[in-house]
Amino acid sequence: MGEGVDPTNMCRSLVNKVTRFQQLMAVADPELLVLFEDWLEELEEEVVSFAKEAKSLNAETLTERFGLPLAGAAFLLTKLKREGRLA
Repeated sequence: MGEGVDPTNMCRSLVNKVTRFQQLMAVADPELLVLFEDWLEELEEEVVSFAKEAKSLNAETLTERFGLPLAGAAFLLTKLKREGRLA
């Protein structure tokens, strides 16, 4: 096909994502989701409070301070900045 997107791989990827989503929804318990949301809200508040005292705030700092995976820390920083809760 030359350059560009391979439609077969794109379709395969989409089917895999839909399958994974369905698997996650099959085991998702609403009570667990509420607990996760509560935990995330508490973590966000802790990060915002920590940011007021920290000399520098980046994903690596959050990883060290809160034990988050690097990707999760980067996501959290982006989310809080997008919401205007961090500068």
